[in-house]
Amino acid sequence: MAADLGELLVPYMPTIRVPRTGDRVYKSECSFSYDSPESDGGLYVCMNTFLGFGREHVERHYRKTGQSVYMHLKRTVKEKATGAAGGAVPRRRNGKVFLDLELNCDFNGDDFEYEDEAKLVIFPDHFEIPLPNIEELPALVTIACDAVLNAMSAYKKQESDSWEEEIQVSKHARSLRQQDNGVRIPPSGWKCSKCEMRDNLWLNLTDGAVLCGKWFFDGSGGNGHALQHYKETNFPLAVKLGTITPDGADVYSFDEEEAVLDPHLADHLAHFGIDMLQMQKRENGHTDNEVRPRVTEWEVIQESGLKLKPVYGSGYTGIRNLGNSCYLGTTMQVLFSIPEFQRAYVGNLQRIFDYSPLDPTQDFATQMAKLGHGLLSGQYSKPPVKSELIEQVMKEEHKVLVWHQQKGISPRMFKALVSKGHPEFSSNRQQDAHEFFLHMINLVERNSAGSENPSDVFRFLVEERVQCCQSRKVRYTQRVDYLMQLPVPIEAATNREELIAYEAKRREAEEHMRTPPDPVRAKIPFTACLQAFTEPENVPDFWSSALQAKSAGVKTSRFASFPEYLVVQIKKFTFGVDWVPKKLDLSIDVPDFLDLSRLRATGMQAGEEELPDLTPPIVIPEDTTDSSMNNFMDSPEIDESSVMQLAEMGFPLEACRKAVYYTGNMGPEMAFNWIIAHMEEPDFAEPLAVPSIAEASPSSPSQAPSLDNQPPEESVAILTSMGFPRHQSIQALKATNNNLERALDWIFTHPDSEEGSEAASDMADTEPNDNAFSSANAHTDSTLSPDQDPVGPRIKDGPGRYELFAFISHMGTSTMSGHYVCHIKKEGRWVIYNDHKVCLSERPPKDLGYIYFYHRLSSS
Repeated sequence: MAADLGELLVPYMPTIRVPRTGDRVYKSECSFSYDSPESDGGLYVCMNTFLGFGREHVERHYRKTGQSVYMHLKRTVKEKATGAAGGAVPRRRNGKVFLDLELNCDFNGDDFEYEDEAKLVIFPDHFEIPLPNIEELPALVTIACDAVLNAMSAYKKQESDSWEEEIQVSKHARSLRQQDNGVRIPPSGWKCSKCEMRDNLWLNLTDGAVLCGKWFFDGSGGNGHALQHYKETNFPLAVKLGTITPDGADVYSFDEEEAVLDPHLADHLAHFGIDMLQMQKRENGHTDNEVRPRVTEWEVIQESGLKLKPVYGSGYTGIRNLGNSCYLGTTMQVLFSIPEFQRAYVGNLQRIFDYSPLDPTQDFATQMAKLGHGLLSGQYSKPPVKSELIEQVMKEEHKVLVWHQQKGISPRMFKALVSKGHPEFSSNRQQDAHEFFLHMINLVERNSAGSENPSDVFRFLVEERVQCCQSRKVRYTQRVDYLMQLPVPIEAATNREELIAYEAKRREAEEHMRTPPDPVRAKIPFTACLQAFTEPENVPDFWSSALQAKSAGVKTSRFASFPEYLVVQIKKFTFGVDWVPKKLDLSIDVPDFLDLSRLRATGMQAGEEELPDLTPPIVIPEDTTDSSMNNFMDSPEIDESSVMQLAEMGFPLEACRKAVYYTGNMGPEMAFNWIIAHMEEPDFAEPLAVPSIAEASPSSPSQAPSLDNQPPEESVAILTSMGFPRHQSIQALKATNNNLERALDWIFTHPDSEEGSEAASDMADTEPNDNAFSSANAHTDSTLSPDQDPVGPRIKDGPGRYELFAFISHMGTSTMSGHYVCHIKKEGRWVIYNDHKVCLSERPPKDLGYIYFYHRLSSS
C-alpha cells in the first residue's frame, strides 16, 4: 500500500511545497467565501500556494492553476454528552491537527467538544489519503503535511508579526531638552508652519514646531516639512497631533527612523500646554458624572432591555467583531445595503471570481465580492431548525441556540487587505467610522478603473464662495466631496436653561465633593444644524488677490450638485481647552425626509466682482525691499475707535491697526478674530504695509507664476498614479508652487477639455480656465455619463429631496474607544446590526446617530 501511495503521488511531487518562513497558510477561511473547517464541506488547502478554498471554489482553483494536491480540513463541533465532567478539556481525534486554528468563541468552552479530521485529496479524481499516514507517504509529503498542520494560521501569524515589531523606548526620551520659547499648542486649528497643510501634522517635542509629514500614495500625508525640520535642527522626536489619548500617542524618532515610545511624554506635552495627565484622570477616573451618561447611551442605542426578534436570510447576516472592528462592520453593512454596491460586486460575482489573480486574498474586487455575497446570500444567516428550538426550551439552555443561530461572518481576510499599510486601520485599536468610510471610498475609486464605480452615488460638487471683507470681491470654486459634515450649534439647544442649571449644579457638587446631578443631554433642532452649515465662516490665513496681502475672508458652501445617496456626519467630537478629547452629548431630531433644494448653488451673481486669479507670492524673508518701500505710503483709513478697543485688551497697537484694516473696518469683533488667527506670525506686530496700485496690478511681473518652476518628477508621478493626465498634473503643480494637496484641489477646480489636452497645457500654466465649471452649473437633473467623456469625476445630479434609510451610532467618550452599531431600513422596517446579532428594531434611536445615510427620492 505504501508503494502504491508513493507511486500515486510521484507526478505531483514537484508541486508539493513545505511552508517556508514568510508563507501564510490560510487554513481557517476560504479565499472566495466564508467557508471554514467547521463548514459542512470543510476547507481545502492547496499544498503549493497554501490558499484555502471551500467546496464550491476548489475546482476553480484546480482548473486555473493545475494544482492537484489539497489538504482537506474538517472540524466537527458537538455538545458534550450529559454527565460529562465539568471543565474537561475538549477531546481531539488527532492531537496535532489544526494547531493554532482560531476557535469560535461561542463554543470554545466546557460545554462543547470538537473532532478534527485531515486528509490529502488529489484532483480531479478526488482520491483521498487519510492523515496522519507517516509510514505510507513519501518523506517530503509527510514533512509538508506536518508543517501545514502545525503552521500558524495566516491571521495569527499577522498578529504575531505585528507584536514582534515591538515599539522600543527612544534613546532620546530621557535626555530630551526642550526649548523655553513660550510656545503653547491650541487644542485645534493646527496647520503646518511652512505650508497650508492641516492634516498629518507632527509636533516637534524640542521646539514645538508644527509641521506636516510625508505624502502617501492614498492621497493623505503632507509635504515632508517635519523631516526637513529635523535635518535642519537635529531635533529628533515628534508626536502626531490628533493621536494623543489617555494611553499615549504616536511618537516618531527621525534619528532612529522608527516609531518609538516616550515614557516622559506627559511631561514633554505639558511643556507646550497639553495636559495629558488630566486626560488620563478623566478617562480612567470613572467618576459617576462620566459613567452614567455613557451607560444610558449604550442602553438606548443598543435597545437594551427590549425583546428584539432575530431575523435571518438574505441581507440579514451579521459581521463578527474581531476586536475593535465594529467601525468596519457597521460601515460595510450600510454600503452593501445600497443597490449599486450590490450590483458592482455581488452582481458580477462569477466574473470577478473567474478573473481573479492567482492570489485572490490580495485582490480588492474579489474580497469585496466575497464580503457582499457573505452578507446578501443568506448562506451564513439561517434560522434554527424547529427541533432545535424545542430542544432549547426543554433544556432551558441558551448556548446551544446561540451556536445554531446568528454566527455572522468574520471578515479577517477583508480587514487585512483594506487596512494593509494604513497606520490606524491595520492596528487593533478602535477607529472613526467616518474616516473608514472615506478610506473605503478611496479604495473603491482606485480599484474601479475600467469598471462600474459604485462610489459614484456618493460623489457631489460643492461650490465655495469666498469673499474678501476688504475689497468685497468674490471667488467661486468647486470641489468634490462625498459627505456633508453638519456642525452642532450648542447655543441653539431647546433646553438651554436646563443645561445651564445642570452645569451650575455639577460645579457646585464638584466644589463640595458631593454626588453630581443626573446629566442633561442637549436637544438640538436639526434645522439649527442646517442653519449653522449655511452660515459664513472665517477663512484662516486668507490671502486676498485683490489686495495682494493677507486679509479677512469669509466662506460659504452650497451644493453644486446633489448625490444619489447623501451621507451626513454630525460633528459630535471635539477637544476641550485642556486638550481632553470629548464627545458632545447630543440629541438631534434628524428627520426621515430631507429637502435641501434651497442649498443649491447659484454661481456668480449680478453685481458681484470676481477676485483676480493670482497665486500668492512666495515670501522670501531675507528680501525686505518691498516692505521698506511700503512704509513710505500714505496711511489707509482705519477705524481708530476699534483699534483702541483692541489695544486696551493688551494687543500691540500696530497689530490692532492691521486687524482693523484687513477686516474692512467691520468692527472690533471681526478684528479680534483676525488677531487670534494671526498672532503667531513673525510680522504680527510689524507696522501695517499696504500694497501700492502697481504692486496690486495683475500684470506685475513679480506676481506671475515662474515658468521655470518645473515640478519634481516624484510629485508628478504621484498625481499620474492617481489617474490624472501628466500634462494636467504638471500644470496643477506649477500653479500651486508644487504643493500636492493644493494641486489636487486645483485639478478638480480646473478640469481641462479634451480639445485642449496637451497642446494647450503650456498656455494653461499662466492662464487658468476661469469658466471650468460653467457647464456643470447649468445642469438641472442630469447625469454626466462616461459617454460624454468628461475630464474629472463622474457626477450624478438630481433633486435635493431625500429619505433616511440607515444610520451609524457610536457609544463611548471618543472615536478611539467605545462601540458602533447601525440601523438599516429594509422592507419597510428598521433593523439593528450589532456585530453578529441582527434583530428587528423596536425603537431606532435616530436622534443619537453619528453618520446618517439618505437616498434620493424620485422626481415624481
